[in-house]
Amino acid sequence: MAHGDKEVGRTVLSGLGSTHAAWWILLFAELMAVFLAVARHPAFGAPLWRDLSALSILWLVIALFSITGLRLLARPLRQLNQRAVVAILFVLLMLIIAGVAEGLMALLYRLGSIHHRWSEWHLSLLIRSLMAGALIGGLGLRYLVVAQRFEEGAKREQELRMQALQSRIRPHFLFNSMNSIASLTRTDPPRAEAALQDLADLFRVLLADARKLVPMSAEREISRQYLEIEKLRLGDRLKVSWNVSNVPRNALIPALTLQPLLENAIYHGIEPRFGGGTVRIDLWTESEQRLNVLISNPLPDAPTRAHGKGNRIALDNIRQRLETYFGSEATLQTFEEGGHYHVKVKMPIMRG
Repeated sequence: MAHGDKEVGRTVLSGLGSTHAAWWILLFAELMAVFLAVARHPAFGAPLWRDLSALSILWLVIALFSITGLRLLARPLRQLNQRAVVAILFVLLMLIIAGVAEGLMALLYRLGSIHHRWSEWHLSLLIRSLMAGALIGGLGLRYLVVAQRFEEGAKREQELRMQALQSRIRPHFLFNSMNSIASLTRTDPPRAEAALQDLADLFRVLLADARKLVPMSAEREISRQYLEIEKLRLGDRLKVSWNVSNVPRNALIPALTLQPLLENAIYHGIEPRFGGGTVRIDLWTESEQRLNVLISNPLPDAPTRAHGKGNRIALDNIRQRLETYFGSEATLQTFEEGGHYHVKVKMPIMRG
């Protein structure tokens, strides 16, 4: 039994067992009643409305029994594969239709609403109900499986895309960091060891689950480690200024939200300048609902086309990550002011 089939079976049940699906089942049941009533009586009149009332009761009761059956069978069916789940659900639907139709016929006979237990239209009603239920139920189950597969595929694609964007790191950073650490192994072994630990921590985060949310304190720590590594090669040319205001302690943000912005600021703002400069990081919240991140760096002395193009590519990658996490709720803006280049990000605050 394939693991993928089991997963699809679980998602089929989770979709059918939801309250949202229950409302759709009730809606389709009423549409089925309307379809059968109109098919039997093309003209609008008393017979049509009488049949519509009876068929509405029939199909709404079938829908309620179906919803109850799905809730009861959800747990045992989770262990089965997709084909077995769909087959069992289809048979269950047919049994419910037949059972409810026969039960209502018997009830109407006992109440005196019909004069014959086995009237001439009894078999016709049963056959039509089973055929209509088989058609609509089969199409509905097929649609649900296809929709669930599409959703799972889109989800996996999104996760792979997020992982690729998160794991992206410029090769020059790795090579320069290793060269800097190598030069320290003889002159300052403790500092070289600390730098290696920082680099290992950074790559551990880069290779971690891209969907993971981390506390703001952890995100700031990994950013600090990244900046310490960059200081090994840039020395006094790189200065850092943090300004954090009213950020909740339990705030959670996507891993590696700050690091790529800092990498972008250093690569495009500090490195091209002969005298270096200061990277400023401002973090604050609005009504404790939205987190604001402002990364500022001095403009390069003489911007090159390669750096400008690379800057756009880096920011586009960051925008894609934010859009993947938050959709339209997150924004990224860039602007130049006072001889500095600013990147401002707004995102919803996740709480742990």
